[in-house]
Formats: sequence, structure tokens, C-alpha cells
Amino acid sequence: MLIIGIAGGTGCGKTTVVNQILNELPEGEVGVISQDSYYKDTSHLTYDERVKINFDHPRSIDFKLLTAHLKALKKDEPVHQPVYSFVKHNRTGDTILTHPRKVMIVEGILILTNPELRTMFDIKIFVHADSDERLIRRLKRDIAERGRDLDEVLMRYQNTLKPMHDQFIEPMKEYADMIIPNNKYNTVAIDIVRTIINEKL
Repeated sequence: MLIIGIAGGTGCGKTTVVNQILNELPEGEVGVISQDSYYKDTSHLTYDERVKINFDHPRSIDFKLLTAHLKALKKDEPVHQPVYSFVKHNRTGDTILTHPRKVMIVEGILILTNPELRTMFDIKIFVHADSDERLIRRLKRDIAERGRDLDEVLMRYQNTLKPMHDQFIEPMKEYADMIIPNNKYNTVAIDIVRTIINEKL
């Protein structure tokens, strides 16, 4: 099994890169695990307490479960990926049965911050985008898909998102094997990734 880690700041275009890789490879050979599914369970907190959590800090991610799931997949065992609700700021209690694939893509803003997880990636990709561009995308997404209002998104951006990006995400570039700039359709980068995958498979 080949494991690819795709990191980068919020709204940088990770999903686009994931989809480009998926489109380049035979159907059924690639599985995707999202870091967002592995936010820690916060059922013991009230909704008002959950809202105050800094979700852009590595502490908010259940890396223990994520690495355990990856190890199980490597042993050819299926796992139950948690389902997370951004509206409730908590896991829903549902899971998605995830089967091992020849290529597993793990994507998320903080995945390169965890040393154990980092060592499990055969290819580490960092998607870079301009901070203004990322903020605009984050605004559009959070308002349209996650039930947030403009003030809440901007406040989170200034108080947690930007400082956490500068402290934990941007420095992770040094661990990347490849930095894909700006999420314009980057044919060369995707071709290189496809070539590496085909060679390793």
C-alpha cells in the first residue's frame, strides 16, 4: 500500500489536488481518509463549550486513532472512519466503512505536524496558496456549507486560524517532498505524482 499525505492551509485547494490524483488513477485503486473525520470526540462538552475549541491546533485531532486506522489498513483490514459534523462541532456517531486500497490518500491541514503519522507517508505533498485567496475560499465555504456567519468566520480567522497556520502549518513545508503552488490546475505536479505512484505500484 502506498500512502500519500496531502497538507496545506485551510482553503488552499487540497481537495482539488486529491480529485486530480483520483482522476489520474484507475477507479477502485485509491481510498481517501480525511483528517477532518478525526477531530476528537467532544460529546462530554456542551455546544457552547465545543464552539470555543481551537480546531486549528494539533491537539484537536485524534492522531492516535488516525495512525491506528492507517496501520490496520496497511495490514489489509477495513476500518470505520468516524463521521464529523461541522455544524455540531462533534462526531455524529456514524462511521464510514473504509476498505484498504493500493493507494491511500490522507488529507488535512495538520497531518504533517504529527511525527508518527509523517513517517507513514510514502509521499508528502504540501499545497500552497496565497493567504487572501485561502481566506476568501474559507469564507465562502463556511457560510455556504457550515452555517457560519461572516463575523464568526473572520473572528476565527484572526484569533485562531491565522496564528495556528503560521505556527503549525506553514513550517510543515520543510517535511514535504513536493510543494504544489496555488491550486491552479497544475498538470506537471500531478503528472509527477502519477509517475511516482505508478512506479511504486
